[in-house]
Amino acid sequence: MRMLDRYTLGEKTETGSYAFTEENIIRFATRYDPQRFHVDRQAARESLFGDLCASGWHTCAGWMTTFVAYWIAESKKIAREGHTPPKLGPAAGFKDLQWIRPVFASETVDYAVTLLSSRPMASRPGRILNTILCEGYVAGEPVVRFESSVLEFE
Repeated sequence: MRMLDRYTLGEKTETGSYAFTEENIIRFATRYDPQRFHVDRQAARESLFGDLCASGWHTCAGWMTTFVAYWIAESKKIAREGHTPPKLGPAAGFKDLQWIRPVFASETVDYAVTLLSSRPMASRPGRILNTILCEGYVAGEPVVRFESSVLEFE
């Protein structure tokens, strides 16, 4: 089975939610993006954001966290239906990353993926290049968006 057999181009699929707590924001930022508005609530209040907010990279990592969990469950579901799940990965890159608004401590981001295109790779027989739209929302308001190219193997 191919991604294009399972998903309709342009149809959004919800992949899961990720809760951004003060603790996980600070833990991630301390390790990967130690800017003051990500690691110190008081300093964040004095910044242009006005409160502690997640690193944009953390919001992207949240997307990946929910997508991987979704894909593991979806692959098992496809197998139970008697089909071979598509073999995905790795990503071949991304573009048009937008951090639309900050994600603050205590907010939950709902993530989604949309298959935009799928084509066999002429240079690599047996491989397919899928373009997906990756998005995150807080209470229906967009907070992060990017396009990714994901390899699929036959």
